[in-house]
Amino acid sequence: MTASAAPLWIRIPRFAFAALGLVALVWIPIRNFDDSAFSAANYFSYFTIQSTVLAVIVLVVGAVRDPRDRRWQAIRGATTLYLLITGVVYAVLLAKVEVMLTDKWINDVVHRILPLVVMLDWVLVPATLGITRTLIGAWLIYPAGYGAYTLIRGPIVDWYPYPFLDPREQGYISLIIGLLILSGVFALLAVAVVSLGALVARRREPATTG
Repeated sequence: MTASAAPLWIRIPRFAFAALGLVALVWIPIRNFDDSAFSAANYFSYFTIQSTVLAVIVLVVGAVRDPRDRRWQAIRGATTLYLLITGVVYAVLLAKVEVMLTDKWINDVVHRILPLVVMLDWVLVPATLGITRTLIGAWLIYPAGYGAYTLIRGPIVDWYPYPFLDPREQGYISLIIGLLILSGVFALLAVAVVSLGALVARRREPATTG
């Protein structure tokens, strides 16, 4: 992992896509400002929205400061994982499901464009973190916490952001089985993100040191 900052041709697009993500995030609250049915609490209870907020922050920091220490690279890796989860889950489970984001361009930005951008950024500026239980476990704390938050909040407000997290129709046994499968998939995705960063960094090492 090089100690130098990323070049401008990477940092400028980081800022541009962060701005695009920010516009997408604020568009729906602004558009629904006078709609009494709109709930800001529900809006920010979507995993997609939360992970997009994180992506915007990480892209802005990467554009302005671009820290190279291991802790920041672990945060970048975690963000890459969460955006990858967003893209994969949307493509597999939610592409034909109404999840509040009725504007096609917002759907494209938060479910397709930003996940691809963050993944590409991880490839262009890779980091060697090493696959450890501590790292993978730390990355999975947030998805696990999000699931717990949703299942606790859901009965209280009688609302769930995603059908696969809603036990009212599928029942808790089916829900638990589904969550166990998703947990395994998320763990594999986490390993894939770490492995990809290490693989790309290793292949570039002779060119940067030789």
